[in-house]
Amino acid sequence: MYVLTCSSPDDFAKHLQKTRTIYAGIDPTAKSLHAGHLIPLLCLLHFRMRGHNTLALIGGATGLVGDPSGRMMERSLSERAQIESNTVKLTDSIQQFFSRATEYALDKAPSLATFSQLQVVNNIDWLKELNLLDFLRSTGIHFRVNHMLARDRSCKLRMSAHNGITFTEFTYQLLQGYDFYELFRTMGCTVQVGGSDQWGNILSGIDLINKVEGDCAGYNEGCFALTTPLLTTSQGEKFGKSAGNAVWLDEKLTSYLDFYQFFLRTTDADVEKYLKMFTLLPVEEIDAVVREHEIQPERRLAQKLLAKEVTLMIHGKEGLEAARVATNVLFGTDYSTLHAKDIVKSLANDPRLVLCTEDELLGITLPNIAAKFGLTSSKSAARQLALGNGLYLNNVSQPDVHFKLERSHLIDGQVAILRAGKDTHLILALR
Repeated sequence: MYVLTCSSPDDFAKHLQKTRTIYAGIDPTAKSLHAGHLIPLLCLLHFRMRGHNTLALIGGATGLVGDPSGRMMERSLSERAQIESNTVKLTDSIQQFFSRATEYALDKAPSLATFSQLQVVNNIDWLKELNLLDFLRSTGIHFRVNHMLARDRSCKLRMSAHNGITFTEFTYQLLQGYDFYELFRTMGCTVQVGGSDQWGNILSGIDLINKVEGDCAGYNEGCFALTTPLLTTSQGEKFGKSAGNAVWLDEKLTSYLDFYQFFLRTTDADVEKYLKMFTLLPVEEIDAVVREHEIQPERRLAQKLLAKEVTLMIHGKEGLEAARVATNVLFGTDYSTLHAKDIVKSLANDPRLVLCTEDELLGITLPNIAAKFGLTSSKSAARQLALGNGLYLNNVSQPDVHFKLERSHLIDGQVAILRAGKDTHLILALR
């Protein structure tokens, strides 16, 4: 488990000696989880593995307001119908993640006890009934604006900017704080997990609990904030929908191949950290692989292990195999072990895969095929490419501009892999 900050670490360690209830929240601003959600959700998984109760809160209400944390520009308000639709899909996405991650965890450690069931809750269920006047009197009275600004640097910066910050966004901290209070009151939840940009919001919830509940039963053991690192690019930019670079956990949005390749492209500087963040491998095994990687970094052993483990956890054995086949098709040099049905399956949602008829493919020159299906801009460009040994069929250069494709040239009599230059591919499969 990769933790960045924890409130009262010594007390927290004692707190976990009993079974606790821990939650993490996700606003339904998209219809799927993305890689940035993995770190706090894996944190919940670690707690589940150790016998604690876990909750995933979907912000059906807070998603209508918009979280200003870590943002310099105001969010566009989402339509209610879109938030409701996203909530349904996100619930399925969360449940699927924990189902597959649990299977992955049990495979790594068969001796683990049966996990408690993850519960998904939606804050619209309690926030929709709140009266504004009652909320201001019961909750707003406990918050000081100067404290709120001190906790959320982005809000403070927005206040000093030309466009400022709307009251709607500014109240987000109160709403998230109220969520923690509600889960504490109704479900005994004492720990909230979130990304590092949620630290101030989580502390607001702890303050509200302390002020409202006083010395109620169990209060003396306290509540705790736990934050995890944000997943960022090498330039420090956050990955996600708003940044336009999300790597989705839904294979319909990010293919098995692209998901696998995202982790395979991890830099040497980050790979050890990511192995500890995103996998359940023993630290000793990670350390051994990293040492071997440092001796021959060009083999990318650590990155291959990372891509394998995370893809296996998120997409299962079938998704991992599809990613490996697609990787071999597009980046490999040996096609002898490839089978047509596996190629088509692995690239099912990839625009480089084109299904065609025999009349469109067989008995036609390779340059004409390349031009017809858009691998090259024209027939003449395709012929020039072939003459320069730059047009490939199944990874073999075909300089003959009169070469005609026949069934015997296809993998399993079904698939032709064309390549222009080093990395522009076209996969043609007979219907």
